[in-house]
Amino acid sequence: MREIPGAFLSRMQTLLGGDYPDFLQAMESAPVRALRENPLKCTALSAPADIQTKPLPFSGGGLIFFSDAIGRHPLHHAGAFYVQDPSAISTVCAASHVLCPGMRILDLCAAPGGKSTQLAGILHGTGMLIANEISKERCRILRQNIERMGVQNAVVTSMDAEKILAYYPGFFDFVLVDAPCSGEGMFRKYPEAVAQWSEENVTMCAARQKKILADAAGTVAGGGYLLYSTCTFSLEENEQVIEWFLEKYPEFTIVPVASDIAAVTADGISVGRRDLSAARRFYPHLAPGEGQFLCLMQRSGALRGTVQFRDVLRPLSGEEEAVARAFFLDAFGYVPRRMAGLRDEIVLLSDALEECPPGAFCCGVPAGSVMKERLIPHHHLFSAYGASFRRKVDVPSASSQCSAYLRGEGFVWDADVDNGWCAVHIDGIPCGGGKIVNGYVKNHYPKGLREK
Repeated sequence: MREIPGAFLSRMQTLLGGDYPDFLQAMESAPVRALRENPLKCTALSAPADIQTKPLPFSGGGLIFFSDAIGRHPLHHAGAFYVQDPSAISTVCAASHVLCPGMRILDLCAAPGGKSTQLAGILHGTGMLIANEISKERCRILRQNIERMGVQNAVVTSMDAEKILAYYPGFFDFVLVDAPCSGEGMFRKYPEAVAQWSEENVTMCAARQKKILADAAGTVAGGGYLLYSTCTFSLEENEQVIEWFLEKYPEFTIVPVASDIAAVTADGISVGRRDLSAARRFYPHLAPGEGQFLCLMQRSGALRGTVQFRDVLRPLSGEEEAVARAFFLDAFGYVPRRMAGLRDEIVLLSDALEECPPGAFCCGVPAGSVMKERLIPHHHLFSAYGASFRRKVDVPSASSQCSAYLRGEGFVWDADVDNGWCAVHIDGIPCGGGKIVNGYVKNHYPKGLREK
């Protein structure tokens, strides 16, 4: 780890007092990483048998793991779990007592997708999730993780907070603002965070956070919740932002986080006339993971807004309808109830996905595109609806077939299975697609995801 700036250490000594030596000792230890189960694809955490793990001290389906090769594991490819910092897992867990299926949820600063996919697991196909990321480059990574985890009811967008507010005023039951910050909590994990730190950057980040949070406030419906989080320790970016926000938006009040998260975190620090102790501070000397700040708030009133944009979803053309019906009758044995067109793709829509905003990266699950009177299926279809395919090829994670598939190669399979599109499962978990031709599985795992 790079040498930590003295100005930062002085600030932390003032902040922590007698706990400062324990904090310093924790900062010198190795970072901790965890696996979080994906309930959309498995009912119990499918931690690889060859990876040493131990449970996190709070809920969320997480296990601390000890391995440098977890991202190449077949079950990671299949989306059985998401690799995430323990304190990042705690963010969504902090609101577990208020989150429920059927909600309208916005993750405003969503990339790379850890918290979005965690929220999707709670919704479990019900309600809707807007996963937004202002950076288009990072939005592509977000979309890849939405695909890998098999999410069916998300809209992936790339807009600033002001545009989101214009499109969705008073609309959401739950809004997460995991705000861009100075990254002090990531010092022992990312040396570049140390190199980029300055007190001027802290001040700049705080001003940006206030603007984002102000726009996010307007998207929350009456009775809905707003969860603010950062991965930094500074008062300027945490409690001082909350103090400013509550003064400006008195319709919001702080509510306690889930009890298991409160048990492993420190109280928020009151910086003005309000009691901010219900906000939470995640320190590496109190629990495994990096630095994190959390504050859960609820909006009063009965406001319930509607979308303010022209839906860009379109009815399928006659050709698309015929091709899609033929494909799904063969692949699923039935035709999905809700299909629409988005640009040149056919998409499957969950019940609560009624509109798609202009410029969305994706909406629902892309089924595929029509080419030469055939539907060429999208990878997301196999990942999200693999269990619905009539033809399933289930390969053990330790098998030669699995290794071949993840390298982009075909392999021999049961010659008695009829020809056609199939979902390739790994240890029973949908991973991707293939096409069976006379007992041989032709590979359709995307080139960018394959093992080298």
